[in-house]
Amino acid sequence: MLTRKLSTAAIVVVLVLALLPLAGSRYAIDLATQVLIYCLFALSLNVLIGYAGDVSFGHAAYFAIGGYACAILLTTYRWPLALALPASLVVAGIAAALIGYFCVRLTQTYFSMLALAFAMLVWGVAFKWKAVTGGDDGFTGILVPRLLDNPTRYFYFTLGSVAVGVALLWMICHSAFGLTLLAIRENTGRAGFIGVDTRKMRWAAFAVAGTFAGLAGALFGMYNRGMYIENAFWTESAQVLIMVLLGGIYSFVGPLIGAAVLYLLQVFTNQFTPYWPMVLGLILLAVVLVLPDGLVGLAKRVSGRASRA
Repeated sequence: MLTRKLSTAAIVVVLVLALLPLAGSRYAIDLATQVLIYCLFALSLNVLIGYAGDVSFGHAAYFAIGGYACAILLTTYRWPLALALPASLVVAGIAAALIGYFCVRLTQTYFSMLALAFAMLVWGVAFKWKAVTGGDDGFTGILVPRLLDNPTRYFYFTLGSVAVGVALLWMICHSAFGLTLLAIRENTGRAGFIGVDTRKMRWAAFAVAGTFAGLAGALFGMYNRGMYIENAFWTESAQVLIMVLLGGIYSFVGPLIGAAVLYLLQVFTNQFTPYWPMVLGLILLAVVLVLPDGLVGLAKRVSGRASRA
């Protein structure tokens, strides 16, 4: 019953978003495109945090790798999008698999710190390899197909790509693989005792998360016509981590809600004050002290109290 309700809600959301361009607002289209990209980015991170139980402080590395790979293939080598986009996902997935091979040998704080160290290494490569990435000037002027030059058409392309990505992540997280990850998150020792290769499963989760983060990065780069070293910096990883925490790490839809709420708050706050970092700090304090289960957990508690009343 719950799955049917979620499926219906997902279809309604996609249909509502598909009708958004009819409002005739370019600003709303641009905003919705960015929100969709960050929703996919946050959801990819939740494969690690919410399912495998591994907190990564370096997830932006795969977002940047996917974005740079797609940008370079489209612009430098003039590949068609039909080849460049899948290839960028492969590059991001392989990079995540290589880095994850070393990260999953550690757990808890050591895992997080090693993931951050590798992410900063990626940032350093993007910063120093100016001939390829543009360095601190960024890789600008990304060539996109003429079909996607129009903001409305690119919005529909992003909506379709994100919808497919979310559907695939739903199937992955609710498969036997996803349930095994939950068992590892709840009790790694017991999962290993019954025969689960916990390190290999965590490694697979790392690669899956990196691949979908690469898709989000590729969409981001094409939308902004550029990729920048800030996209690989630790602050980008921190932002997407807060999105996941704000929405709720123990819910599949939580990161989607958290990403949308946090990004919209950032946009509207920056219109009135330059003190967004202070607001972000207050949000993080509220999540830690008041909303440990995120907005989804809060909604469940309010709904439970209302039903009892």
